[in-house]
Order: sequence, then C-alpha cells, then structure tokens
Amino acid sequence: MSGLTLATWNINSVRLRAPQIAKWAEAADPDVICLQEIKCQEDQFPYKAFEAMGYPHAHVTGQKGMHGVATVSRLPIEPLDDQGLCAKSEARHQRLKIDGVEIQNYYIPAGGDEPDPEANPRFAHKLDFLDRLAAYFGERAKDDADIVAVGDFNIAPYENDVWSHKQLLKVVSHTPVETEGLERVRSAGDFIDVARALIPEPEKVFTWWSYRNRDWRKSNRGRRLDHIWTTPSLREAALAGGRDAFRVWDETRDWEKPSDHAPVTLTLAG
Repeated sequence: MSGLTLATWNINSVRLRAPQIAKWAEAADPDVICLQEIKCQEDQFPYKAFEAMGYPHAHVTGQKGMHGVATVSRLPIEPLDDQGLCAKSEARHQRLKIDGVEIQNYYIPAGGDEPDPEANPRFAHKLDFLDRLAAYFGERAKDDADIVAVGDFNIAPYENDVWSHKQLLKVVSHTPVETEGLERVRSAGDFIDVARALIPEPEKVFTWWSYRNRDWRKSNRGRRLDHIWTTPSLREAALAGGRDAFRVWDETRDWEKPSDHAPVTLTLAG
C-alpha cells in the first residue's frame, strides 16, 4: 500500500449521478470509491462510465429499485465472501481486498421515522443489523487484520455530529439506542473513527444535509452519517497525514440535483 486514497459516498442513484461522480473524481482523485444507495442491479450499473473515469475495476452488490452498494477502483479488486450480516438479505454490505487492505462497504438501514422497534419494523431491522455487526467485529478483532470500514452508517454518533444534540435526541439517526449500538460496533472491532481522531469535538462535522432545507449552507442543519473507520493496525497510516488527509467534499451539495450526502475521503499513508 502506497498512499491509497479511499472515498465513501451515498450517491442516491448511481445512474442518475454518474456525471457528478466524474466531475468530483477529477478534482478529488481517489484510488477507490465506495458507493451506497446505488439503486440498481448489477447488470444496470454504469461500468463504462467508470472505466472512462479511470476506474476499470468494479464490485457491485445491487438490488432492484433500492439499496445497493458498489466499489470502483483503479487497482484490482479481490471480492471476499459476504458474511450474511443483513437478516433481510438486502444489498447493504460488501467485503473486498484492494492493495492488501480489506475494505468493508456498508449501507446501514435508515430505520424509518419512529424510533420504536415495537411499533416500527424498519427501526427494529436497523438495531438488529447493529447487533449483528457488533458480534461479527467482535470475532474479527481476533484476526488483527488491516480493515477499513466505510459507508453510510445512518447514525450521527456524537453530540457535535448533529446541528442540535438536544433537538435530535428523539430523532432517528441520533437516538441513544442507535448511538450506543454503533459504539458497541466500533468498540467490538476496536476501530478508530478517523474523522473524530483528526477533528476532535466540539468542532462540528457533517456529511449530510436534508433536501428540505432551501438554503442548506445557511441553515447548516447537518448530521455526520458517513464514516471511515480503521482497525488499530492502520492507525498510523490513517492519521499520519493529519487533517489534510481527510476531507468532506461539501461543495458537491451545491451542485444541481445533488445527493443529500457529500463524499468523504481519506488518504492512507504508505
């Protein structure tokens, strides 16, 4: 591994926004792009568009009309077995190896609007997914492997990962049961939350802004839903470049018909 730059982006329809990805990739110059909510099946993925961008390698886990994750790369991709972490067998996860690093790409369930697992099956599904992840990474921690876990985790874990901690405590994505669940996952794998390792609280960091806000930048009612975590073996590589190695590309949120998420990049030092 020599200076590998990774990106994660919930693109909210890869076919609709492939031109935006191309525009952004020209500026950001990542080696690997992990996408979530691609909203297409494998045979519908715009492979040729990514080849034209300089990403000839692609691993796509699709689903008709919703969900879906994909990883495109300049470097060869070695697909790894999916661990069956989603009880509903939805297209929300993929494992692969690039340049000696295991990359896990996640689209954790959003959980609906009501933070009550008894009344809301979608929220129950989200909590179950977190429980499965915690158990899985508890086992994987024994491997001491070089793992980068990225994606739209659909949870803003800390007080300054949301525009108003007090007002969002009962809103899905920032409820205590979710943030505690995500912390169990992080702790089970002994992961470094790279954003917060490099940008400590109380500085606010957001990666998502609702479409409902007309002037999203003025209101800045954001949440940090998109994450890059590394195992301890990659701590030095992840943190060596300091804040310059990590970036939320919020300017993409100003583009015409953008995703509500911004891409996030990290350069692992070689």
